[in-house]
Amino acid sequence: MKILVVGSGGREHALAWKASLSPAVSEVFVAPGNAGTALESGVSNVPLEAGDFGGLLSFALDKSIDLVIVGPENALVGGIVDLFGENGIRCFGPTRAGAMLEGSKEFSKEFLVRHNIPTARYRSFTDLLEAREYLRHQNYPLVVKADGLAAGKGVVICENLDQAEDCVQGMLSGKLFSSAGHKVVIEEFLEGEEASFICMVDGGDFLVMASSQDHKAAYNGDTGPNTGGMGAYSPAPVVDSDMRERVIEQIMRPAVNGLRSDGIPYTGFLYAGLMISNGVPNVLEFNCRLGDPEAQVILMRMKSDLVELCLAALDGRLAGIRTEWHRESALGVVMASKGYPESSRSGDVIEGLEGPFESNVKVFHAGTGLEDGRAVTSGGRVLCVTALADGIEQAQRQAYSAVRSIRWEGGWCRDDIGHRAVSRDG
Repeated sequence: MKILVVGSGGREHALAWKASLSPAVSEVFVAPGNAGTALESGVSNVPLEAGDFGGLLSFALDKSIDLVIVGPENALVGGIVDLFGENGIRCFGPTRAGAMLEGSKEFSKEFLVRHNIPTARYRSFTDLLEAREYLRHQNYPLVVKADGLAAGKGVVICENLDQAEDCVQGMLSGKLFSSAGHKVVIEEFLEGEEASFICMVDGGDFLVMASSQDHKAAYNGDTGPNTGGMGAYSPAPVVDSDMRERVIEQIMRPAVNGLRSDGIPYTGFLYAGLMISNGVPNVLEFNCRLGDPEAQVILMRMKSDLVELCLAALDGRLAGIRTEWHRESALGVVMASKGYPESSRSGDVIEGLEGPFESNVKVFHAGTGLEDGRAVTSGGRVLCVTALADGIEQAQRQAYSAVRSIRWEGGWCRDDIGHRAVSRDG
């Protein structure tokens, strides 16, 4: 089989690596990929951007691609699955209609309320004066979200009225997050512990992936601005067996059934970002794809054949399938470029990628490119250094040991990824 992975980040490196391990797969292409996918055994980069639907379609037809796996949300929201399906190419991911769960915060909140899925109270606004009037009567902190896609950064926790007014004005004016913020969702602030709950969906049934937890805040202690994710680990101790069943019955099953009843048969990854407090899960957001960096830790732990699972979902036969997972824990540390998340530098040569690393360590590339055969930075989140080990604490220790071997000018990372799980184990 020939596989095409669409995207260029750490998630796509992990997807391509995992797909290449399938005995049924002869070639894996990544469009456009990065330095990591370029150097991965059995994987080739294709110089086509994820938004070039016409070019991707022509390539897939020319190469007789058997399966396309779409990584980034922008392509899914843009309708890449619809286009490929119309042209007879099997594509794992939701259609444009299903991807609106991530493409519009307002759409997602309306869906949650309509199907009695627990979530925070909210209101949405396009008018600044109406939003300001609403803000004057709220308790703080509260959360302001850009309605559209903002690369994981469109969520701001506002501690007081002045901050909330500035944030809403910045979003509605387009100064913050451009057109993604021309409508805002304002919702109550929920306290607790976050977790990521991801399933593969085949239109009617779903298969639960390993639990995970990521660190979205930029700095140690989960402080600072939101990012696309500064690290992750799996499993998430907060999702024990009882919580797992509660999330399935209160959130995932109603969501999959709700999509079908709304006339949106959904195939692909469905990611529920949860806030868990006192044993009660609430949905913070839905994503229509694998998380990043959750993908790296989840796929490190997956023993099952990813390609077989994608094909089973496309055939509508997930109900009879069980997944196998390594019992070990995985933890990934994101290394970022100078200035991230506000800005990022490119073109810095990355040293130390050759290791030596432990055999259970994998360096997934995200914002990297190749110049004269050397890996250089090309984005904000550059690498996700991931370890699979016996317990979160050991995985944390081995991941950070590898991190200390890698360097470039201005490169940095948090040094406490996994702290909640480690303190819980302790």
